[in-house]
Amino acid sequence: MKQEILEAVKKAKEESKPRNFTQSVDVVITIKDLDVKKPENRIDEEVLLPNGRGKDVKIAFIADGELALLAKNAGADLVINKGELEEMGKDRKEAKKIANRHDFFVAQADMMPLVGRFLGPVLGPRKKMPKPVPATIKPEPIMERLKSTVKVRIKDQPVIQALVGTQDMDDELIAANIEAIMVVLDQKLEKGRNQIKSLYVKTTMGPVARVI
Repeated sequence: MKQEILEAVKKAKEESKPRNFTQSVDVVITIKDLDVKKPENRIDEEVLLPNGRGKDVKIAFIADGELALLAKNAGADLVINKGELEEMGKDRKEAKKIANRHDFFVAQADMMPLVGRFLGPVLGPRKKMPKPVPATIKPEPIMERLKSTVKVRIKDQPVIQALVGTQDMDDELIAANIEAIMVVLDQKLEKGRNQIKSLYVKTTMGPVARVI
C-alpha cells in the first residue's frame, strides 16, 4: 500500500489549485465493520508523525512559579498562571477563544483540579484537556514532541480525518506520516488495516485522491 499512498499524495498535490496560503494535507479514512456505539471501539490516540506536521502548533502551558517561567522561555504560545486560570473560569467567552486558538494544553499536575473546575467545561468537549506534568519537568522535550503530534479519533462516525503535513513538504515525507497513522490502526482495530473501507488524501481546498 505504500506505493499507492505515495501516488495519492502526489495526485492530491498536483490537482490542488494554487492558493494564497500553504494548504494542509489530510488523510481521510473510513473504517468498516465497526460499531461506534461501543465505547471500546472508539479511538482517541495521539500519533507522533516521524516528519512533523509541517506547520506551527500552538501550545498553552498552565503553570505557576518556576515551570511557568521555563515554559515562557521555551517559547510556549501562552502561559496561564493560577490567578489567570481563575479569571478564565469567570469569562467563558475568553476561555473559548483561548481553547480554539491553541492545539495542545499542558498543565502542572497539582493545578489539574483547578483546570478541571475552571477550564474543564470548555476544554473537555473540544478534547483538549491538558496533559498533567510534574512541576519539575523541562518543557522543551514536551513541546518538541507536541509539535509533531496529531490526534487520531473515531467518535460518532467510523471516520478519521487527520493532518499529515503541508503541500510544500516532500511527497515521501507525507507518505511516511500516513504510514505512522496506519501502524496505529493496525494496533487498535481488530483486523488492522484490513478493516479500512476507504482511504483518501486531500489538501485543504483540493479534490480527494483515492488510495483504496
